[in-house]
Amino acid sequence: QVQMVESGGGLVQPGGSLRLSCAASESIFSRNTMGWYRQAPGKERELVAHITTAGWTNYADSVKARFTVSRDNAKNTVYLQMNSLKPEDTAVYYCNVAPPFTRLWGRGTQVTVSS
Repeated sequence: QVQMVESGGGLVQPGGSLRLSCAASESIFSRNTMGWYRQAPGKERELVAHITTAGWTNYADSVKARFTVSRDNAKNTVYLQMNSLKPEDTAVYYCNVAPPFTRLWGRGTQVTVSS
């Protein structure tokens, strides 16, 4: 079963940085816009950033100027560089195509921003 495999989460202090990675199968990665999503406790899952196959990017207002999405087409991997992290960024982060396919959700990676 094709899934995304996210990694790179952890516990970080406010103002800190983390870099998330997501590996996908070539068949999925090469033909699709890739998105990073997050789900905080008690909230719905939301799209925070996406990147097209051509490299065009878009961000949720809440993360603009702090997060950067990129992709390495040779490695079938998409990244999310997160800087100036805030407690409200605490969530499980997932990657998927954008719009998402239900069958592609992985386990996600937990990001906790706390002092």
